[in-house]
Amino acid sequence: MELWEAIKGRRSVRDMKEEGIPLETVLELLEAVRWAPSWANTQCWEVILVSRPEVKEALSETLTSTLPRNPAHDAIRRAPWVLVFLGQKGKAGYFHGRPVTDKGDWLMFDVALAVQNFCLAAWDRGLGTVIVGAFDAKRVKEILKVPDDREVVVMTPLGVPERVPEPRKRKEVSEFLHRETFGG
Repeated sequence: MELWEAIKGRRSVRDMKEEGIPLETVLELLEAVRWAPSWANTQCWEVILVSRPEVKEALSETLTSTLPRNPAHDAIRRAPWVLVFLGQKGKAGYFHGRPVTDKGDWLMFDVALAVQNFCLAAWDRGLGTVIVGAFDAKRVKEILKVPDDREVVVMTPLGVPERVPEPRKRKEVSEFLHRETFGG
């Protein structure tokens, strides 16, 4: 698959088969995480790989939504793998222990780059993912025994798509591009 085909074709897949995916495949996909760019090459991300049904069920119960049920609930439960992406606090965006931008900790940005690499690599292999951010991070930390110096950023189920959604309308470049100054 070509890069532009993967970028334009990737979808958030919430309907996944309960079909297995070999651990070796997941480890190959994690190479895409390994090569993601990061602040000063700090590589602040870590991943917890979950496959046990009872743990996936517990993670699915942490999902929040304004809807009666978060649409990713079944994906977390049914996917053979759920990857929980963490960020190491106080590493990205820091120099000698102090933040060097007005954004503070840069971990969300760096972890997002790693997650995007992972999702594109999975799509390239015909696998589906969805980036899940609406959950009780404190509860996820408890379930997975994540230490306080790590932030739970996203959960990403990985599976064989049952159904791939149609593409949603995208803005034209002219709708978000400004030249030289805002509004220019």
